[in-house]
Amino acid sequence: MECGVPDRNGLKKLMRMNGGLDVFGVIKERRSIRVYTDEKVSEKDVEQLIEAARWAPSAGNSQPCEFVVVKDMDIKRKLSDAALNQTFIEKAPVVIVVCADVTRSSRGYGNRGEKLYSIQDTAAATENILLAAQELGLATCWVGAFREKEVAKAVKAPKNVKPVAIVPVGYPDERPVAPQKRSVNEIVHYETF
Repeated sequence: MECGVPDRNGLKKLMRMNGGLDVFGVIKERRSIRVYTDEKVSEKDVEQLIEAARWAPSAGNSQPCEFVVVKDMDIKRKLSDAALNQTFIEKAPVVIVVCADVTRSSRGYGNRGEKLYSIQDTAAATENILLAAQELGLATCWVGAFREKEVAKAVKAPKNVKPVAIVPVGYPDERPVAPQKRSVNEIVHYETF
């Protein structure tokens, strides 16, 4: 143990003693929820979601993510319209628009940073939001089908900031069954395909 940080076994023991963090359980229980109750989401919970997103990895620690937290019904309606009329978006108490500042990503990596790393970085942040929400008892849905320019206009994004995901957040009013997933044997290749 160095600098007061427990070794791997000590950390696992400490987590079990404190009720633990069951990341695998959170991953397997998370669902895309499109029906929400009217219950409001607390500011504290929204802050925790953004905090989780902020800790996502980014290429060269460029941290290109920007988050627009939307509660205003008019803006939520614009987002819903821009997302090809997915009306469940406007019915969520909170919507987080995850954006990438492509200039931050391109500084060290040029075109590849702008076109690829900015997307990877915001995807990692979005997944952190989804998993943190599940841990908090909240429901989310990762929405990627939208007209980018309309979303950017709705949230008044600067020219260098690109919307990448829309994440409605609320308390679930549905419980979808787990989707079928391909088996590990179907998706893993060792050394080569």
